[in-house]
Amino acid sequence: MAGRIKEEDINSVRERARIDEIVRETVTLKAAGGGSYKGLCPFHEERTPSFHVTPSKNLYHCFSCGEGGDVITYVRKIDALSFTEAVEKLAARYSIQLRYEDGPGGGSSNQGQRAKLVEAHNLATKFYQEQLLSPEASHARTFLTERGFEESAWEQFGVGYSPAGWDGLRTYLKSKGFSDEDLLAGGLLVQGQRGGYDRFRDRLMWPIRDSGGDTIGFGARKLSESDQGPKYLNTPETPIYHKSQVLYGIDLARRDMAKQHQAVVVEGYTDVMACHLSGVTTAVATCGTAFGNDHVKVLRRILMDDEAKPASVIYTFDGDAAGRKAALKAFSEDQKFAAATFVAIEPHGLDPCDLRLQGGAEAVQKLIAAKVPLFEFVMRTTIADFDLDNAQGRVSAMRAVAPIVAGIKDAALRPEYIRMVSGWLGIDEATFRKEFNSKSKPADSLTPRPNTPVDSRTALVEREALKCVLQWPALVGNWFDSLEDSLFTVPAAIQVYRACVAAGNPLEFPDSPKWVNAVLAAAQNDEDRSHIRALAIEPLPNDNPDEKYIQAVLSQILEMDASRRVELLKAKLARAEDSDESANQDDLLAELLSLEQYRRSMRDFASGEQ
Repeated sequence: MAGRIKEEDINSVRERARIDEIVRETVTLKAAGGGSYKGLCPFHEERTPSFHVTPSKNLYHCFSCGEGGDVITYVRKIDALSFTEAVEKLAARYSIQLRYEDGPGGGSSNQGQRAKLVEAHNLATKFYQEQLLSPEASHARTFLTERGFEESAWEQFGVGYSPAGWDGLRTYLKSKGFSDEDLLAGGLLVQGQRGGYDRFRDRLMWPIRDSGGDTIGFGARKLSESDQGPKYLNTPETPIYHKSQVLYGIDLARRDMAKQHQAVVVEGYTDVMACHLSGVTTAVATCGTAFGNDHVKVLRRILMDDEAKPASVIYTFDGDAAGRKAALKAFSEDQKFAAATFVAIEPHGLDPCDLRLQGGAEAVQKLIAAKVPLFEFVMRTTIADFDLDNAQGRVSAMRAVAPIVAGIKDAALRPEYIRMVSGWLGIDEATFRKEFNSKSKPADSLTPRPNTPVDSRTALVEREALKCVLQWPALVGNWFDSLEDSLFTVPAAIQVYRACVAAGNPLEFPDSPKWVNAVLAAAQNDEDRSHIRALAIEPLPNDNPDEKYIQAVLSQILEMDASRRVELLKAKLARAEDSDESANQDDLLAELLSLEQYRRSMRDFASGEQ
């Protein structure tokens, strides 16, 4: 069993692993000012981005759900890994050699399970690719070439071939140091009476990769009638492969999806290949399961799908009954997108692969360009099930389609579709509108959550002061010693300040990330740590503050505290006057004058006059 990773190696991973690079593999980020980026949070559903990443601090934080941490935390949570597995994954990515406190360290025996399984799958991909060029795989190559895929395409998509024998892959991977237990856990082997044997045999193999390009599973197509298995056989659920969260082609499509703000969802591996080779480079496909809610989450994060700038999601389905059923299923997930959703169905029932064979790349491009709104397609499909030549059929169709019209997200479009559907049905618009109103969702389900109250000036100043302390420790300088517990009135701010004090002198830390990590380590609980991360990455109004700016912010909190104490002294002085305590009055008046002078000096600092 592997020992504990040395602390200095963990710190090396934190320092060298770029958090923005890692996050961009699952979330599309846009500049948010102050060297920070923002995107849709991968840890909860949201329609406007509140997830911020600050590379200079090596931190991320969601201002909506409160999730946050450093690059190791992000990898742990996004990939459901242990701390050690996350460190090992990042170390492999950035070529960092890890050492362990106990045990020899290094080698696959000391890797976490996920890292071992990913390595096994990456090696299996190379093995299958090599086998595709063997004499045994001639029928596999014929399958590909007959569908218009030449050798360059095989290489681009990593297509391979699994030999017909029972232990070709097993023997190869065992020579690389993997055990049967490893390969069974990864779904590459099946347990038999005499031990493990290859799961995939005599099949065309498509590697299914995560957004970072690592193979996590396979899709396998049978090539001969003697194969008694299903036409397509996929990797089962494993620690690294969850079919409800996987999209084939996401590694190739991710960047263009973010750039074009578009995703094309097709039905099969060859359809993805055909689309990409035809210039539709935003195509992906599900892997042995229907398009569902988890797939929506994956696409939304990459598309930066928010209400301010909705993306386009285009589904392509076969033109048969199964294709129409798939379109109706997709419509049930439509409300999860802020995106404009469309459907593109070839009228003769051709999928993108067959369409490319018959009409070339241009035909595939035209198919995508001829898309129609998904809800319009669903409405037409629903109406087509009724006989509109009689009154009963028209009324039944109206009742069936009314909830669909009511479910259109864009309220401005509904009146237009009421008029359009009324025309399709030959029913009076007022009659249809009455039916529509009875099927509409309650208004409160469509209204956004109310805005949170605006912070008071006091709370805002306290927040800005702590942001300065956390983000610019070198500029805060000796002003940090001027702060004290009593200056803060907001409970959360008090706890953050106490964590800063417990962490030590900010001037003793060489950079902001190390200072913030020390403050996080000194925090009392997860709630305080969440506040610290938020303040450490929330942009300041001034993207590149100098020492004068930082001092101006800190002087505001000191001036506000002085103002509160002035009011208290004035009240004391008034009480002393009422009791005719002249000696006490003199002391209070002298203290008041001194405090007023201090308050003015702090006000001058805040205004930049000193």
